[in-house]
Amino acid sequence: MSTSRATIGLLAGLGGTAAAAGAGYAYYKRFMAKRERAADVLNSLLPVHSKWWRDRFGADGALSYVALGDSAAQGIGASNPWRSYVGRIAGHIRRTTHGTVGVKNLSISGSTTYQCRVHQVPRLGDYEADIVTVSIGANDIGDFHPEKFEKNLRAVYSALPKHAIVADLPFMLLPESERKVAVANEIVRRVAGELGLAVAPLYATTRRQGYLGTYRNTAKDLFHPNDAGYRVWASAFYSAVDARLARIAAERAASDVTATRRVTSVAAGVAERAQDAAAADSTQDTDSIPLPSTSK
Repeated sequence: MSTSRATIGLLAGLGGTAAAAGAGYAYYKRFMAKRERAADVLNSLLPVHSKWWRDRFGADGALSYVALGDSAAQGIGASNPWRSYVGRIAGHIRRTTHGTVGVKNLSISGSTTYQCRVHQVPRLGDYEADIVTVSIGANDIGDFHPEKFEKNLRAVYSALPKHAIVADLPFMLLPESERKVAVANEIVRRVAGELGLAVAPLYATTRRQGYLGTYRNTAKDLFHPNDAGYRVWASAFYSAVDARLARIAAERAASDVTATRRVTSVAAGVAERAQDAAAADSTQDTDSIPLPSTSK
């Protein structure tokens, strides 16, 4: 009798476990379907964001800011493109300098380091950029090959001006992705160090948000940042951007002093030559005055 009851209890327990597993699987399917719908919505915005940035290519400012990257630089996941980290950096530059800034966003959604090397880097030479930011490599993680990653990243970084600011890869929730990101970021920092490029600490900045904070800062597709996430991303660049702005201000001040000295020197030379010419004219006029006659 007790054996029968135990058997019935076991079967009931197994049934409950199976029911719980079934409910969990059903929830997972609904969750993934919702995520995929959100991803489809964000993907539909790719051409919208791209056009938004292209429409502003003609706008110039006292400073020129050029960005290279992927969909994060385009602002996918943000409520509008200007709330991306690129837009927020541009706003930070305006507030810091109390001046205007022209933004040339060369990023392309979905870009890997290879695609950035092929499609974005060649366009960099078309613009004289005061500030350059590069955040690329997240799309390499899915099919990650360290040798290829370093080869392409080195080609991208080598083409940048010495004052460019590059970011390491952000914190990713999944342990498998995190292992790859650790390798990728070692490459980012090493290559950037060899080339003397400033590194924006995107990984450390996003990692400090923790798992729950990162989840809250992620769009509904669970991949791109949302408005709050892009605010965090932008903050990772601010220290390096401020250092670059200070350098630009110092260079321009020195240039203004040099220009003033040059103008002063030229003016002094002109004045000196004018005095010499006047003195020569005076001597010539004196020599031409006829002497009084001594004859009677």
